[in-house]
Order: sequence, then C-alpha cells, then structure tokens
Amino acid sequence: MALTLMEANRMIQAALAKAQELNVKISVAVCDTGGNLVALNRMDGAIAVSAMVAQGKAAASAGFGRASGTLPADSPVLQAVIAAHGGRMLPAQGGVPVVKSSELVGAIGASGATAEQDEQCAQAGAAII
Repeated sequence: MALTLMEANRMIQAALAKAQELNVKISVAVCDTGGNLVALNRMDGAIAVSAMVAQGKAAASAGFGRASGTLPADSPVLQAVIAAHGGRMLPAQGGVPVVKSSELVGAIGASGATAEQDEQCAQAGAAII
C-alpha cells in the first residue's frame, strides 16, 4: 500500500494548520518508506535549513518505523546506517511514522520551531491518515 501525493498534501496541510495554531513557522516533508520525498512545504518566514532538516527527520522515521526523536543519535550502528544512506537521515525529534491500515507507508517530518512543536505538527499531519 503506497502513500499518495494527495494524502501527503493533506498531511502537510494539517501540519501547517497546527503550526499556525502554535504561531510558528515550519517546513514539513512527507516521504515514502524508502525515505524518498513525496511532498514538501516551507511556510513563509520559516528558516531555509528547516526544509532539509524536515526531510532528514522524515527519512529517519520512515527508515526505522518509529519517531525520529526516539532514535539514539550516539549509537555507532545508527551512525553507520545514516552514513550508508548518504547522511540523509536525522535522528532528532520532529519526525513520525505514517501508518495506513496497520502498514508503514512513510513518515512526516517538521522543522523550524522547538523540537516539541515540530513533533506536535508532524503528529497532526500523521493523524489524518
């Protein structure tokens, strides 16, 4: 079961709505289970690097099937996996897996606010699937 572009865009809109509610400016990325980008949005006023960070959080969450903030960043094994994937994964809070019909289909990552706010926005996006 694949994640569609329409679903990814709906998740992004929900995450952006949460960001507006929190009065923060973020970037949001949705990727498939391989960590490949499906959709990305950077709010006006969000810092430029947040787009890349959001993608890294989403890729890490999709790759490991759990929230990116739960990954032990100092683990040599995790660092080796990240290196093997070209450094695209970021084990930092703000990425959450997306599950559809009990199957992992990708992840959503947010960046630009505090780690907790990023995760709240990502969770809001994932919740619509």
